[in-house]
Amino acid sequence: MKIDQAIKLDHAIQRDLFEQLLDTQGDSEDRHQLFKRLTQELAIHADAEERYFYVPLIEIDSTQDDARHGIAEHHEIEELVEKVDQAEMDSSAWLKHAKNLADKALHHLAEEEQDYFPKADKVLSDEQAKELGNQYLNAMKDARKNGDN
Repeated sequence: MKIDQAIKLDHAIQRDLFEQLLDTQGDSEDRHQLFKRLTQELAIHADAEERYFYVPLIEIDSTQDDARHGIAEHHEIEELVEKVDQAEMDSSAWLKHAKNLADKALHHLAEEEQDYFPKADKVLSDEQAKELGNQYLNAMKDARKNGDN
């Protein structure tokens, strides 16, 4: 599976988790569990994506700026996760921060899918894209199995 296809699978998981999380209310067990799962998914995804998508693109002049921008957005998302985590789950501040996080993350996913993936498809050979996709999938599988975040 090519790298963009592999990443899109995880984007679907993230979109679903954001939708479920924003449907929760108050300081509920569902909200705690969904936020924990979402933050784990975001962390392991960012790590694997940086290693197997962005690092190879940084080495190519025409995709270097986009790759750096994508990595910078991962850091912005990490900071927003921290804001959500620090807020009381039953407060309006928590919901505000969670919506800001969702907006930023969903913007990032769309930007990758609409802009970065087509550019990567032009600069990576099919063989490279498939190898990176397999490495990405293996890293995600191992991280999920080990509960890394």
